[in-house]
Amino acid sequence: MMNPENRFDEMISALKERDFRLTPQRMELVRMIASTDGHPNASQLYSKIKTRFPTMSHATVYKTLGLLKELNQVFEIDLHDDSHYDGKKPFSHPHLICTRCEKIMDGDSQLERQMIKQVENQSGFLIAESKLVFFGLCPDCQKLCS
Repeated sequence: MMNPENRFDEMISALKERDFRLTPQRMELVRMIASTDGHPNASQLYSKIKTRFPTMSHATVYKTLGLLKELNQVFEIDLHDDSHYDGKKPFSHPHLICTRCEKIMDGDSQLERQMIKQVENQSGFLIAESKLVFFGLCPDCQKLCS
């Protein structure tokens, strides 16, 4: 996994290539996405950045996330009622989502590759994109239930 400063530089370069306006607010948003350890949604990012840039709008957050997704610089985890974003690993990989606390964790990428290969071999289908999500209880919530 790339360090946050390198991820930031990579995302900014991708935005510059598309002549996207790099305001201080957008630069800070990209820095947050590149350095977060979790999988924030747009509202969480907006809440964090609003303390530093009170005039920033939700629309700027959504527009920036949409463009970063289009440029393959963030991976969107679509949960139907909300989307969360992974800026550190902007490629398909499994996610584990706690149904109690809603924590999102990364799963083993090798597992997904093996499953895709198996499905392709069995079906003859060439898979272009996949999203593998497991729902259950994280270790912390399991302790609370014991």
